[in-house]
Amino acid sequence: MSKKTKIGISVGDINGIGIEVIIKTFLDPQMMELCTPIVYGSSKTVSLYRKSLDIHDFSFNKIDDAKDANPKKANIIDCWEEEAEIAFGKSTSEAGKYAFTSLNAATKDLFEGKIDAIVTAPINKDNIQSDDFKFSGHTEYLESKSTGESLMLMISENLKIGMVTGHIPVKTIANNLTVDKIFGKIKVLNKALIQDFAIHSPKIAVLGLNPHAGDNGLLGSEEDEIIIPAINNAKSIGLNVFGPYAADGFFGSGNYKKFDAVLAMYHDQGLIPFKSLVFGSGINFTAGLDIIRTSPDHGVAYDIAGKNIANEQSFRSAIYLAIDVVKNRKMDNEINENPLKASRVK
Repeated sequence: MSKKTKIGISVGDINGIGIEVIIKTFLDPQMMELCTPIVYGSSKTVSLYRKSLDIHDFSFNKIDDAKDANPKKANIIDCWEEEAEIAFGKSTSEAGKYAFTSLNAATKDLFEGKIDAIVTAPINKDNIQSDDFKFSGHTEYLESKSTGESLMLMISENLKIGMVTGHIPVKTIANNLTVDKIFGKIKVLNKALIQDFAIHSPKIAVLGLNPHAGDNGLLGSEEDEIIIPAINNAKSIGLNVFGPYAADGFFGSGNYKKFDAVLAMYHDQGLIPFKSLVFGSGINFTAGLDIIRTSPDHGVAYDIAGKNIANEQSFRSAIYLAIDVVKNRKMDNEINENPLKASRVK
């Protein structure tokens, strides 16, 4: 019997829906057949949540160290002892402090190899800011601690879309695009599709920056001067890359279905079509790093926090993806170490 994947889970903002979707996910006992979950949070805080959500038939197995996790139960490690004040739907500095405490503990165990992957519940990017966390999101934080170049990659059953630039102001996007940067993100995306999703010779579509992909320079020069040279560089090393495509027609026509993944130039160019098509079931995957991290495609959702109406499907899907990526990456490593195995797989 193969060893089950250990999934570490950070609780995110305790005033949002993070803990609610975590509890709802592991109310299903079949989840423990797929992985060994370890929540980094507070058993006291979770108990308060259970009472407020009127959930009585479930509890976490309290442990002191990830190595002590019970493979048949959902486990929890107390990252703070005091009773945290929960203020559903409100942004507080206390919630930000606990969000970082949870994330920091889970990340530490991830890099020490005590867990195989991390699934992060949503944080408030404002209240988590401190001397220890000066980042625009999980992706940037994890990249600072890891090796490799990260790529924010949104995942659904029929669409994978990455972003060249992440959480930056719109007015700075064009100045943040270079041939090398786009070429680098194409390579990260291509490697992730092979290594993490077991897609051989993936087809990648690249979007333009300007309306109508620049209209031959009439609406902007970035396509001709930056994006096309990056695509040509990728083609020169044998990658199956196409574009640049005008974003509106590309998604409106369903052209995205012909590719294994899409590379957008900026955050909203990728996230708007993605969330329009699959909101509530999509996943955020941090590609390109030597560690594995996924998260749901929604935020803290203060507007529905504490009302027991949050849907856990996206969080559940993030767990599934983390398990799959761990397995795919392990298989890819084995194939690279043993080329004969690769020939048999083909």
